[in-house]
Amino acid sequence: MKLPRERVPYSAIVDRPRLELPGGARLAVWTIVNVEEWSIERPMPRTVLPPPQGQPLLPDLPNWAWHEYGMRVGFWRFIEVLNKYGVKGTLAINGSVCKSYPRVARAALEAGWEFMGHGYVQRPMHHLEDQKKEISETIKAIRELTGRAPRGWESPGLTETYDTIDWLAEAGIEYVADWVLDDQPCMIRTSSRPVVSVPYTVEMNDIAMMVLQSHPSSEWLRRGIDQFDRLYAEGESSARVMAISIHPYITGVPHRIGYLERLYEYIGQRPGVLMWTGEQILDWYTDAQRALGPR
Repeated sequence: MKLPRERVPYSAIVDRPRLELPGGARLAVWTIVNVEEWSIERPMPRTVLPPPQGQPLLPDLPNWAWHEYGMRVGFWRFIEVLNKYGVKGTLAINGSVCKSYPRVARAALEAGWEFMGHGYVQRPMHHLEDQKKEISETIKAIRELTGRAPRGWESPGLTETYDTIDWLAEAGIEYVADWVLDDQPCMIRTSSRPVVSVPYTVEMNDIAMMVLQSHPSSEWLRRGIDQFDRLYAEGESSARVMAISIHPYITGVPHRIGYLERLYEYIGQRPGVLMWTGEQILDWYTDAQRALGPR
């Protein structure tokens, strides 16, 4: 068993060699669209409506339906908006969604989005009896739909046990989004080979901002602009990565989707910004590390 600090040694961003993006760009922005299957037979992963008298109920129809709205309606707003602004999303997808919601999965495939593993169903990795099996089944489901295995992985709820990263590496995963500890990619040591941590976010994440912190819809745009402006300024000295994490049942609703559009409009007005997928960031970073050579 290795602790996280043993896998990712501490590194102050001000002490690192300069990272340069192609064409003198300052910032790489990637958009992660999370699509999940919520089983009506289990407690819901998230809730918007507390149960009467505070006692959990099964089946939890209102909260299951809240999520289902995102798959029926909200997701299609994402397809429209990302296409409008020329953004190729990174689809964090439960493996089971490939069969449970084939219309959703195929629409993302047709849009040219990257597919990233997101567990087989939406449950914490700690609750799985056999993590290796579920990782394998997720990869298999994505490969059967898209024709190739996913290179990236985001665990449900960003959960990992001490050994998860080793099993992901063994299964061929090249990068993960679970380690929200930096504004630049970094290498994670595993029992077989290094895995890259691509900067993800709990700050520009609609679950944290809207569901847990209960901010008004307009906060998405205000915080997104502030996040972007600071990273863009810092990217002049060394490249930065900004993540935008969205869920169809949260940002895909009518009173929030417009703020996502306006954020893309704002970002699009600045030069030196690359709207990339997770695997594009992975390839750039690994090439940059090879160029630097042994250190």
